[in-house]
Amino acid sequence: MTETPKDRPWLFRTYAGHSTAAASNALYRSNLEKGQTGLSVAFDLPTQTGYDSDHELAKGEVGKVGVPVSHLGDMRALFDRIPLDRMNTSMTINATAPWLLALYIAVAEEQGADVAALQGTVQNDIIKEYLSRGTYICPPKPSLRMITDVAAYTREHLPKWNPMNVCSYHLQEAGATPEQELAFALATATAVLDDLQTKVDSQDFPAMIGRISFFVNAGIRFVTEMCKMRAFCELWDEITRDRYGVEDPKFRRFRYGVQVNSLGLTEQQPENNVYRILLETLAVTLSKNARARAVQLPAWNEALGLPRPWDQQWSLRMQQILAYETDLLEYADLFDGNPAVTAKVESVKDGARQELARIDAMGGAVDAIEHMKRQLVEANAARIARIESGETPVIGVNRYTSAEPSPLTSGPEAIMTADPKAEADQIARLADWRATRDESAVQAALEELARAARSGENIMPPSIAAAKAGATTGEWGDMVRAAFGQYRAPTGVSPAPSNRTEGLDDIRAAVDAVSDRLGRRLTFLVAKPGLDGHSNGAEQIAARARDSGMDISYEGIRLTPAEITAAAQQDAPHVIGLSILSGSHIPLIATLMDRLRDAGLAHIPVVAGGIIPEADADRLRAMGVARVYTPKDFELTRIMFDIVDLAEPRDVAAE
Repeated sequence: MTETPKDRPWLFRTYAGHSTAAASNALYRSNLEKGQTGLSVAFDLPTQTGYDSDHELAKGEVGKVGVPVSHLGDMRALFDRIPLDRMNTSMTINATAPWLLALYIAVAEEQGADVAALQGTVQNDIIKEYLSRGTYICPPKPSLRMITDVAAYTREHLPKWNPMNVCSYHLQEAGATPEQELAFALATATAVLDDLQTKVDSQDFPAMIGRISFFVNAGIRFVTEMCKMRAFCELWDEITRDRYGVEDPKFRRFRYGVQVNSLGLTEQQPENNVYRILLETLAVTLSKNARARAVQLPAWNEALGLPRPWDQQWSLRMQQILAYETDLLEYADLFDGNPAVTAKVESVKDGARQELARIDAMGGAVDAIEHMKRQLVEANAARIARIESGETPVIGVNRYTSAEPSPLTSGPEAIMTADPKAEADQIARLADWRATRDESAVQAALEELARAARSGENIMPPSIAAAKAGATTGEWGDMVRAAFGQYRAPTGVSPAPSNRTEGLDDIRAAVDAVSDRLGRRLTFLVAKPGLDGHSNGAEQIAARARDSGMDISYEGIRLTPAEITAAAQQDAPHVIGLSILSGSHIPLIATLMDRLRDAGLAHIPVVAGGIIPEADADRLRAMGVARVYTPKDFELTRIMFDIVDLAEPRDVAAE
C-alpha cells in the first residue's frame, strides 16, 4: 500500500492591527515569533473609507478596529523590521485597495525588495461592502474599474500577488444561507473577471483567474459548512472551465483563506466560544480536496471587546495543535465517495446555481446589488427569529443559560481597550508629515492621479507615484470622490412590512395603543453615526420595528451627529436608536447628545446598541442614554416593547 504523503499545513494567520502603526508592528513581530506564518492586516475605518485621521468623520474611530495608515511613513512603521520579500501579507482593504497596495509597494522598494517577488493579497472586493460591511466610497461601476486596474497591474508587476480576495465572509455574517453565500460570491467573481478580460491579453487571462482567491466564512454547522466548501470548489471549477474556457486544472483550482464565524460568538458564557471556533475550523480543514490555504481564527472574547495578545495566541495555538499534533494532514480526502456528503454538496450547488441564474438575469452582480441586499436582510431576520423562538438552539443563550461566573472575564484586564491617546498621537504625526513633505510634488502627483482617473488609465501607477511623493489616504480618497462621486448603498429594509406575523400580535397591539395616546403613529429613528458599516443589527432593529407597526426612519450608514440631529428635527421621532460596533460609542454618542440638547431635542429618548463593556454602558447612561443593548440582547421583540415604553407619553404613564 502506497503511503499518502503528508500534506503541508495551511498558513497560520491572526487578523490584527490597532492603535498606531508602531503598536501594530510590535504585535505582528510578536505573533511571528510565536509561529504565525503570515500576516493579516486590519485597517481602521478612516483608512478603509479614504479619510485622514483628522477628518470630522474619523473622530473616535482612529485605531479602533485596525491600524491607521495615513501615508507612507505609517506604512514604513507598520512593516519595520519585517522583510516584505519573505512575508505573505493579507490586507483586508477594499475601497482604498489601490492606495494601500501602492503604499505597500513603495515600502517594499525602500527595503530593497524585488517587487515581482512580493506575495500576499488585497481583498479588493467592493461588492460585498455594498451588501454587508459598508466601507465603500464611490458607486459600483467605477469601483469595479479600480478592482480590475489593480488586477491588471499585478499581472504585469506582481505576478505572485493575489489581486482580489472575493469575500463571502461578511455575507454569512449578514445572514446569508450557504447557497446565497456561494451565489453572491461567485457572481462577484464573474463580474470582475468579465471586466478584467478587457484589460489583459487572452493568453494571460487563465493565469489571472488562477490568481483570484476567496475569503470565506465557516459556521457552527460544520458538516454543512464542509459540504459548502466542496460545492464552492466544484462550482468554481465548472465556471472557469465552461464560462471562461480555462483548460489547465491548476488555474481552475479554488484557492481560499478563511476566518471562522464571528456572528455566532456569544457574550453569554463566552468560554463556550472556544469550542465553537474549533468546530468551525474543522469545516475548512477536514476535507483535503476543499482545505483552506490560510486560516485565521477569531478570539473567544470578541463579543466582549478587543482581544488581548494572549487571546490571539490561544486561537493560534488551536490551529497549531490541529495541524501538528493530530494526524489530519496524513490522509487523502476523508469524504470522497460518501453518499451523504455527495447529496448535500449537490443540493448546495443546485441552490447556488438557481440564485446565480437570477443574478445573471438582472445583468450580473453590479446590477443586482439591491436584490442581494434585500435577500440578506430577509435571511438574517429569519435566522434571528429561529434563535428567538428556540428553534435554533444556542447554548448559554436560549438553552442551558444558568452558569458559573467565568474567571476568564473577571477583572479590568479581561479585554484590551484601545489606547485613548493613540488618536491624538496619530493626528499629531499626520500634521508633522504634512508640514515636512514637498507640497508641490504632492500636488503634482495628485493632479496626475486625478487626470488618470478621468481618462480611464490604470489607477495604480499614479497612486504609487502619489504614495512616494507623500500624499495622504484622505487626499487619495478625496480624489476618488471627486472623480467618481460618492454613493449610499441600499439598506435592504423596505418600507412595507414583511409577511412575518408569528409572535408579533402583542407588540403590534402595544404600538397601536401608544400611537393612539401619542396622537400619531409611533416614530422610531434608527441611525448609525461614524464610519462603522456593520449595519446588520441596525437593519434588523429597523425591520422588526417596521413589522411591529412603527413608522421607521433608517437611511443607512455613515452619518455625522449633525446629520442625525437634522433628521430628528425633521422627523420628530419619539425614540432615537443608535448602532455602533466599532468601539467608538463614547465620543460619538457624547457629541450627538450635546447636539440634541443644543437643538432643544433632549426630551427624545436615545437607545444605543453595540459591543459595549459595562463600564462604558454606565457612562452612556450617565450621559442620558435611556437603554444600552449588547450582543446578549438577542430578543428583538423585547427591545420593541422597551421602545414602546420609552415613547409612552409621560403624563399617561403617570396615571
